[in-house]
Amino acid sequence: MRHTRRLLPPRMMPGALLLVLLSGCQALDLSKQDVALGPSANPITVDNVTRNDRLAKLGAEQHPRILATYGGEYNDPKLERMVAKIVGKLTLVSDNPQQVYRITILNSPNINAFALPGGFVYVTRGLLALANDSAEVAAVIAHEMAHVTANHGVQRQQKEAEAAIAGRVVSEVLHDDMAGREALLRGKLRLAQFSRNQELQADAVGIKSIGEAGYDPFASARFLQSMEAYQSFRSVSGATDASLDFLATHPATPQRIELAMGHARRIGAPGVGTTDRDAFLNGIDGILYGDTPDEGYVRGRTFLHPKLGVTFTVPAGFTIDNSADAVMATGPGEIAIRFDGAPLASGSSLTDYIKSGWVSGLDESSVRATTLNGMPAATARASADRWQFDILVVGAGEKVYRFLTAAPKDSTALLPASQAVTQSFKILSPAEKEAIKPLRIRVVTVKPGETIGTLSARMQGTDRKLDLFRLLNALPPGGTVSVGDRVKIISE
Repeated sequence: MRHTRRLLPPRMMPGALLLVLLSGCQALDLSKQDVALGPSANPITVDNVTRNDRLAKLGAEQHPRILATYGGEYNDPKLERMVAKIVGKLTLVSDNPQQVYRITILNSPNINAFALPGGFVYVTRGLLALANDSAEVAAVIAHEMAHVTANHGVQRQQKEAEAAIAGRVVSEVLHDDMAGREALLRGKLRLAQFSRNQELQADAVGIKSIGEAGYDPFASARFLQSMEAYQSFRSVSGATDASLDFLATHPATPQRIELAMGHARRIGAPGVGTTDRDAFLNGIDGILYGDTPDEGYVRGRTFLHPKLGVTFTVPAGFTIDNSADAVMATGPGEIAIRFDGAPLASGSSLTDYIKSGWVSGLDESSVRATTLNGMPAATARASADRWQFDILVVGAGEKVYRFLTAAPKDSTALLPASQAVTQSFKILSPAEKEAIKPLRIRVVTVKPGETIGTLSARMQGTDRKLDLFRLLNALPPGGTVSVGDRVKIISE
């Protein structure tokens, strides 16, 4: 949860309240003529893009929005050099070696990569943390470079415009609502097929490119499988916003993985090409994993925010999902808890604040002033449709922290869940804040006597240590490690 954002609108209708409760780099300029492996001393930015490059302008217009959505740039010269080396090799074999690419590593834990017109290519630190070798990263970036060289972004804009015009002609000229809906549906289906064809084309071009660059062509299918495994893991454990992940816009299916395998076999048998795994592991060693200090950290069932200086713990059986807007926790019996912060007008009482209109369905007779661990607070109850809510706000100077707990109307678990999480809320001492460190990917070498069990036991920040260790290291069920292997763990 970012501490600088005003997290909720002044008023939230019951349905919207329920929805949010339950929903719970440096840029590098690389071309065929310039494949320097260090960060650029004068990086290409949106301010000095060639002014007569129409496609670059299209990408530049979206660049600030991408940075805002994905936490800005992630600056790590060692990591940038590793990615630059990969991009340099791919550019040498590109069908359009004159295309300039502007690669940005995004400071986001989500697993994503994408391209904008004009050669803007983005990869998140979350994707780099999930990958296991340079060939896998090359496969993702080559896929995105293929979108750029094929002008897929511009083509899609044109298709969307054509579909919109066709739908408007039917609805406005023919005045036929049914025909309009059918035209809209046909347009969406054509767009979906068009997008699928673009993805498959980019897969084919990307796999051919990494093979020509000397990388393992089977890396594409391998990493698609890793991303699917990651998605399955998160669907159980809960994590960052899935809509910001690669598979949300790049649908991966068994058929697509099999097609990727087929493209790779046409290049050579398994074992052809290099993975350049050691160089990759050297590059990602120490990379930030998970949330940033600005958003706070999830450690099992506990949320800690060193910048806000607060912490709380959710009940057993609950899973925490930390987003930029709020912290959500879901548990048994359809119980959901939301925590966020908002500004508090000077001189406002907490009881008046609860009554100020941001809670719909409020039972005003239930509003009570109280204290929580020595801090001023207020509580209230509310209801909407088949849901009941318990609300607690805690005053902290010119801001207020808010807990909203939701449960079905017939549930008796509302108050126990609400009281358990709110009673755990406290202000962190300076020493406690100083002791909170971000999680990072640490590359370690397997020593004699070490096993998957002992290595995974060193993992921090997750209750599913063994599962996440296997996922991060692409170890299948039954897979083992050997002395001398280099593996990834998560620790402070």
